[in-house]
Amino acid sequence: MDITSEISEDLLRIPFQELHDVLTSILLKNGFARDKAKTCAEIFVQNTCDGSTTHGVSRFPRFIQQIKNGSIDVQAGPEFKRAVGCIEQWDGHLGPGPLNALFCTRRAMEIALTGGIGCIGLANTNHWMRGGYYARMAASEGYLFIGWTNTMALMPAWGAKDKRLGNNPLVMGVPFAPSPLVLDMAMSQFSYGSLETKALRGEKLSHPGGYAADGELTADPSEILSSGRPLPMGYWKGSGLALFLDILAAALSGGSTTREISSRSTEYGVSQVFVAIHAASLSTENNLSEMIRSIVEDVRQSIPIDPNSTVRYPGEHVLRIRKQNDESGIPVDRAVWSEISLMQ
Repeated sequence: MDITSEISEDLLRIPFQELHDVLTSILLKNGFARDKAKTCAEIFVQNTCDGSTTHGVSRFPRFIQQIKNGSIDVQAGPEFKRAVGCIEQWDGHLGPGPLNALFCTRRAMEIALTGGIGCIGLANTNHWMRGGYYARMAASEGYLFIGWTNTMALMPAWGAKDKRLGNNPLVMGVPFAPSPLVLDMAMSQFSYGSLETKALRGEKLSHPGGYAADGELTADPSEILSSGRPLPMGYWKGSGLALFLDILAAALSGGSTTREISSRSTEYGVSQVFVAIHAASLSTENNLSEMIRSIVEDVRQSIPIDPNSTVRYPGEHVLRIRKQNDESGIPVDRAVWSEISLMQ
């Protein structure tokens, strides 16, 4: 492998295509058909290129381990179950989460192209990695997109100590130039991936993100990981939203709830929802673009608290990160790269 450069003692930069080829070869060794291997590898690398290290290449070794322990069936894919109007239910059969999610996003777009809106409920699937990938894809092709997934219990309900709620990610995307607007957020103030990354680096959070063992709010990610009590975003509001996303994911897909998923030894068989709206069915492309642009520009005129900073719209920083990583190489943790190298 030709490594472009070393960012630090712990990080390497590897060219996109070379990293993609390595992941593809490993997926082929683990039973993937070539076209599916290439697509799956592209999702992992692109997520890291966009700055989502915890749901990109860094998660690849765990993905391979789930294949080996049977949680992921590389031969499986979505199977149609039933339809009611513009809503369809599919069974993922524990196939690779990113490929199942990609299929369902495209299927929602197909339904929306003729019916205005398409909704897919996907049961019995696996982790989709970064939900923003699918939102960006749909928005790039002229669709408004909303998607979410439930998870195993990772967060206490508001006022509780024990974990009963999934940290159920919610994503939205709308068409915009030069790149779609994408909102991708977990239900905790800081995602588990962010907590783990900060803890490994010995860094504090910018704001309190959960509770220490003594029940006090803390910005120490290690203490939060130890207590298992991340703070719901918006306090009771985030707790309530997490609960409803779980209910709706299970209801629309006919799949498992967070309670049922949490009864298993590891997270698999989750429920997901993909909603696509054909934007041109609602408005002309020019009118929609102008409306979105006017909203974004109004927000960007906000007076920043820090005069040396600017107010950004959700996902704006991804454009800068993507450009830098496209040019300089994909940042990969050295320990993760060593683990991946042993899989070749």
